[in-house]
Amino acid sequence: MEKKKILIVEDDQRLAENLVKGLSEKDFETEIAFDGQIGLRFALSGKYDLILLDVNLPLMNGYEVCAKIRERDRQTPIIMLTALGETDDKILGFEKGADDYIVKPFEYRELIARVNVFLKRAYAENETNANILRIADLEINFESKMATRQGKHIDLTPKEFSLLEYLIRNKGKVVSKAEIAEKIWEGNNAENSLNVIEVYINFLRKKIDKDFEPKLIHTKTGMGYVLKDE
Repeated sequence: MEKKKILIVEDDQRLAENLVKGLSEKDFETEIAFDGQIGLRFALSGKYDLILLDVNLPLMNGYEVCAKIRERDRQTPIIMLTALGETDDKILGFEKGADDYIVKPFEYRELIARVNVFLKRAYAENETNANILRIADLEINFESKMATRQGKHIDLTPKEFSLLEYLIRNKGKVVSKAEIAEKIWEGNNAENSLNVIEVYINFLRKKIDKDFEPKLIHTKTGMGYVLKDE
């Protein structure tokens, strides 16, 4: 079974190393960021199952980091670890998108218990949402054949949906017109298919990008198209 990976954003090196030790003993993989900017960059890579986030961080505080993560990622559990234990501090953390808030000093048993709770919950949600894929604020549901962006329904034809599905399943990867023609148009009349693909890419851009930010469909001249949120 693949190990769960946890990002620790904590500027106290001793505490961060103790967290690594304690979590490693429970068979978690960990990675450390010692300031807010690096923590944000790591978090947005999308390769973590849970984030432990300090509040008082160099360069960018934990509240800012949490809010910026939530602009792009609504799913990954975030547990804030901080010495700021007043009710207002906790409320601010939750408003910024934190899932839980643990005040220092804390018992490692309690931390591990809460980590496990959120990982189990995230796993259950992923199982429930096995037919849903997301990138940025775009979501497509393969069971209902529906797409939404910022919660707004996007009306797609069957071919548009198939093209968007192929792009989102290959998000971050440049796919050529030839690949799309083979997979979506099944290679029929290849030359015509290549021209039609350009038309359908423009259809999709008008529907999922024109009125939204960030733009998701990007052209790589001479190479093809890539769906990414940068």
